Amino acid sequence: MERMARIERTGGPEVIQWVDVELAPLALGEVRMRNTAVGLNFIDTYFRSGLYPVPLPSGLGGEAAGVIEAVGEGVTEFAVGDRVATFGPGLGAYSTARNVPAANLFALPDDISDETAAAALLKGGTVEFLVERCARVEPGWHVLVHAAAGGVGQIAVRWLKAIGATVLATVGSQEKVALAEAAGADHVLVSRGDGVAEWVRGITGGAGVEVVLDGVGKATWEGSLASVRRRGLVVSFGNASGPVEGVALGSLARAGSVYVTRPTMFDYYVTPEERALGSARLFQMLRSGAVRADIGQRFALEDAADAHRALEAGKTTGSTVLIP
Repeated sequence: MERMARIERTGGPEVIQWVDVELAPLALGEVRMRNTAVGLNFIDTYFRSGLYPVPLPSGLGGEAAGVIEAVGEGVTEFAVGDRVATFGPGLGAYSTARNVPAANLFALPDDISDETAAAALLKGGTVEFLVERCARVEPGWHVLVHAAAGGVGQIAVRWLKAIGATVLATVGSQEKVALAEAAGADHVLVSRGDGVAEWVRGITGGAGVEVVLDGVGKATWEGSLASVRRRGLVVSFGNASGPVEGVALGSLARAGSVYVTRPTMFDYYVTPEERALGSARLFQMLRSGAVRADIGQRFALEDAADAHRALEAGKTTGSTVLIP
């Protein structure tokens, strides 16, 4: 029997239940993956709360690293004993083991640990596509990163600095300033949405930034829009403070013919070629030391509800992993 998190209704962390399950026989194209480290991500709270609807009952979590214990019919690219990782899109990573489509797996190089993969694959892959394929940031650009002390935020700051950008970072508390600075941010502001645009304009001589990376959402949307330069880009990729709603196109014109996108990772990691190139670029950045998977805290797997509470309260730093 295996242990798996399940939600039968949406709501707060208290809806997470743990159940014993017997895994079904492997289907065509599946492998059995035993988890050694599970990643915690803000998107997990969106599924749990109902912000992103899923059929119920449902598992939770998309990101994990582990080892293959069995291989189903039709699987030729993996073998028993291979170290692998996944970030979805299927849910159910909050488990001791599960059946996973081989197409959803990444092979782990020997020099990338399981905990690093669980902490960095989704967040690092997110930064890879945001910076290099969505915003296409160039050396010398000014980029505003919100929530820069978080898991995605710290990786984004390091990645941007590695490619030659100037990084303006916001954090939610004074205690997190040092984390953003340690990641390489050139300028740091303690703010949950207020005063950002004035600060940005002051640093950039009134021009604004070429790109805003905004994973916070509702609380920072107006500040992000007011911080971007003429014909700049606001990349709104998360809803930590709630979703951005009711955007009037005229506001983009008044802000300076601004571009806005609301990307999701699974539109950038679609084909095998995209997945291979994106993960290879991430592993390259990890090997070089330009990007690190800073694990700020570890929780036992079945303490996932406590991990959700800490994440939503802004009490985590860097990445969080759950250990089975």
